[in-house]
Order: sequence, then C-alpha cells, then structure tokens
Amino acid sequence: MTKTKFSTYQLKPFINKAIEAIGFYEPTEIQERLIPTVLKGDSAIGQSQTGTGKTHSYVLPVLHKINPNKQEVQAVITAPTRELATQIHQEVLKVTEHANEGEEITSRLFIGGTDKVRAIEKLKTQPHIVVGTPGRINDLVKEQALFVHTASMFIVDEADLMLDMGFLEDVDQIGARMPEKLQMLVFSATIPEKLKPFLKKYMENPKYIHIEPKQLTAAKIEHILLPSRHREKSTLVYEALKLYNPYLAIVFTNTKKKAEEVATALTHRGLKVGRIHGDLSPRERKRMMKQITDLEFQYIVATDLAARGIDIPGISHVINYELPTDLDFYVHRVGRTARAGNSGIALTIYEPSDEDALNRLEKLGIEFKHIDIKKGELSELEDRNRRKKRTKQSDEVDKLAKSFVKKPAKVKPGYKKKMQFEMDKIKKRQNRLKKK
Repeated sequence: MTKTKFSTYQLKPFINKAIEAIGFYEPTEIQERLIPTVLKGDSAIGQSQTGTGKTHSYVLPVLHKINPNKQEVQAVITAPTRELATQIHQEVLKVTEHANEGEEITSRLFIGGTDKVRAIEKLKTQPHIVVGTPGRINDLVKEQALFVHTASMFIVDEADLMLDMGFLEDVDQIGARMPEKLQMLVFSATIPEKLKPFLKKYMENPKYIHIEPKQLTAAKIEHILLPSRHREKSTLVYEALKLYNPYLAIVFTNTKKKAEEVATALTHRGLKVGRIHGDLSPRERKRMMKQITDLEFQYIVATDLAARGIDIPGISHVINYELPTDLDFYVHRVGRTARAGNSGIALTIYEPSDEDALNRLEKLGIEFKHIDIKKGELSELEDRNRRKKRTKQSDEVDKLAKSFVKKPAKVKPGYKKKMQFEMDKIKKRQNRLKKK
C-alpha cells in the first residue's frame, strides 16, 4: 500500500486504505489542523471556504473513533439540505466499504421527503453513525425510534445556513438529548451574531480553526462583467450560453420566482434546462439531482439557498443573472466552478444600480474583465471605472506656471482670477519661446 501523508495520524488501517483509494495524498490545511483535534476529543468550530476538504476533516477521525462492537449511535452529523446530507453520507460509505470483517461500521441517512415508516423500520438496529437533515432526525428522536443519547460526537455542518433556513431549533432539540460530555464540531462559512448563543450553549472553550482564504475566490476563475444596458436579461443569458458553449453552466437568481421565469425563457428558446429551487417537491428535487449528476443538462438555473451545499462536479461556467443581495453569496456562487485545479468563468450581468456592490467586490480583490455582446459576438470593453481613474494631465507648461505664481499670504476678493491671469501670461510667454 502506498504511504500517504495521512499515515502520521495513525488512523485505522482500513481508513488509510480508503484514503489511498479516494486518491488523497496530502491533507489540506483544514484537515491538517482539525484531524488531530477531533482525535483528541476536543470540540471545535471550523470556518473555511468551500472546496477546502472540510468533509473529510471530520469524517476520517470520527470513523476512527467509532467502536464497531457497540451497536449504538456514536456520532450524529446534521446538514441543512438533503443533497449535502446525501453527499456526506456517500463520503462516509466510501471509507466504510474498506472495513474488514469484524470492524464494519454502519451509517444511516435520514432526510426529509423519504418514507418515515421505512426509516423507523430500519432503526430496529441502531446504526453507529446517523447522517441527515435536522428536521427528519429530530422527528425520529421524538418518535423514540432513534436514540441519540448514546452519541459522543455531534457534527453541525453549514451552521450559518441552518440559521438562515430556520433549522437551528431542531439542531438544538437534538443536542439537548445528547450527553453533557459531548464532542461538538461546528462548521460555518461565517459566524453570524445570532449563531453565537447556540455555540456558547453547547461548547465550552472550543478550538477555533479559521482557514483564511488564500484568495477570496479560486485562482483560475475569470470574473467577467456584462452590462445589461436596458436589454432583456434572459436574452443576454441565452446569448452568453450559446457563445460560451459551457460543459455545464449554472445560472443564479435571487428568488424562486425569477429562477422559474429564467428557466422557462431559456426552455422556450430550445435549451434543456435543469432547475434547483425551494418550490420543488422532494421527489422532483431528487429526480432533478439525479438527472444533473447523469449530465442530462448542460444548463441549470438555481437559487442560492437551494444550491448551497450541493456539489455538482464539472461546472465550467457560473452566470449571475443578478448580483446577490448578500455579497458573501457571490463567493459561494462562483466557488462552484474552477474546483480541483480546473479553470472556470464567472459572468455577472449588471445594471447601473449594482455599481456600489461591484466596487465592494473589487475592494475585496476581485478583478473584473468587461465584455459586451454585439451582433452575436463577444467584444471586450474598457474598464467601467476608466472615467474615475482618468486624472487630468498637466503639461510641463502648466506645472511651470503654477510654480511661479504663488497664492498670496493675505487673500483679497478676486485673487483667483488674478492668479489665473498671471499664470496665463507665463504660459503664453513659454509657448512663444517654444516656437522660436
């Protein structure tokens, strides 16, 4: 077996086997800092940007700590969306499938939109690990079908999104049923004020691990601005998609209503479009995710809350139909592309009212290229800030005139006109001398 740099953590042999099979060689920064913390049994708050290897930073050490001989719940992992919970569960299974006889670890996924009676049936034998959405896990706990009081580890992923989506109460109720001596791991892209009371309630002196983004967004993303200039935005999106011909593009809107409008407009123009937004039923959502994974769509229209926490591989282009009201979401959106060392394009259609938001993004270090679509072709534009950046050029004669004419110590009415008259005289004289 090839030795990876994970061997220093002395994880169980089957976990090292899985690490090699997955193709990991060297831990990422968050894995390097978090794995020893989890192994030690300390609680931690992890703050890192998307695509940093966060899931394996807790999955690997949690699996190491599971005792396969105790058939009881030992770890509970909650995620705000069904898709994210499903992805985490799949990552757990990728590791556990390498376990030898006698060290098998059972993991069960419990998410909304699935048959609750069947879920209760499966719980006749309690699994070692529970992964799921807070609402469904809490339901099963209340039904006295799932026993979380035996768990010693509680993981809350995407906590800020839990807060946004109103799931923190369910998480709180699950946590309240767990032992007092609980190892808790909370992951959040941001730590909003409203989240702090919850953290304080369950975590005493947690280790705080903040992975500073190397860059606000991935290095290989090209950020592009396209002015709407009172044109129909859905037409601009259609033209951009046809010109770029992406491998897979995701178009972001701020509302479910707008997502439906854009998807319908693109469908009417002959594009096969996938949709991800909050109005889809669980069954529709599941079917849509399967179709997207099977690459049935080249184009997807989505809202932020519905798409965050979904990892869709192969996105080459992100199009912002409109800028998000919370600029943090700009980073989440564009973080969908240029993953795992690939390059990507993030195109934003903007209006004059977006100037302030764009200036703030530029202050954060994002450099935009400016384009337009004219006669079915992409053409490069000058920087939209060129007027602001243009400084009034003073020629040498101006500078010389200014150096000779000084502002008087005591100013009298009309002194500016007098100064200008003196400077003009000097400039005329200098220009005459130049001509000789």
